[in-house]
Amino acid sequence: MPSFARPRDVILHYEVANHGVGRVPVVFLNSLGTDYRIWREVVAGLGKTECLLWDKRGHGLSDCAATSIDTLAEDVADLMDMLGWRHAILCGVSVGGLIAQRIAHRRPDLVAGLILSNTGTKIGDDEVWNTRIQAVRESGIDAIADTVMERWLSNRFRAEHPDAVAGYRNMLTRIPAEGYVATCEAIRDADLAETTSQIKVPTICIGGREDQATPPELVEALADLIKGAERHILPDVGHLPCVEAPGFVAGQIRALLGRVA
Repeated sequence: MPSFARPRDVILHYEVANHGVGRVPVVFLNSLGTDYRIWREVVAGLGKTECLLWDKRGHGLSDCAATSIDTLAEDVADLMDMLGWRHAILCGVSVGGLIAQRIAHRRPDLVAGLILSNTGTKIGDDEVWNTRIQAVRESGIDAIADTVMERWLSNRFRAEHPDAVAGYRNMLTRIPAEGYVATCEAIRDADLAETTSQIKVPTICIGGREDQATPPELVEALADLIKGAERHILPDVGHLPCVEAPGFVAGQIRALLGRVA
């Protein structure tokens, strides 16, 4: 059942699925412009594994506020501390992957393993993010929504699932512009290469061959940086394997659960 908490300065919206079941829980961390519903099919593929789903600041039903990757990592750590969780698998896509990397560095007691999907240690550059921020401030999220759908989802998925694409576009455009911009600024200002190179927990990196936002070479570079990390680049998949290939993502989580249990 969805729940709300105010561990520090804002209301956070979260849900615990399969409450009280499983030795190693899984924490899901969303991408920019999405809420935690992007993980529904992945969670369904995990059976009775206990899962934490969460809307970051400015997304879903959580409060809007100025933010950074450090602040977002603190929010997740606060929720895990509140639940009494330790040694979880963190599964993050895009900015969610940045958050996962940050938690692994700052709170290693919380992390047993990582699934880092369609992410890197630095995503984009100042020019890319400043251009997007300006566009949203001047014209709103709807003005960039069609371009974002092309970056999120592969050509195949968009052709075969037009209703789903329309639904995910709705998800994007209903994010408050101030929340979207704040997260853009957090991504723009983050560069985690130095600390991510120190990660020692079992890690699986996932990418999509058609991902225009975090292309395969970015995911490959991330996997090269983390000692022993596995990597999987999926053909005909874009920026959100949790939407296009949820069975594969769930399978990788199950495999990692088997390693860390």
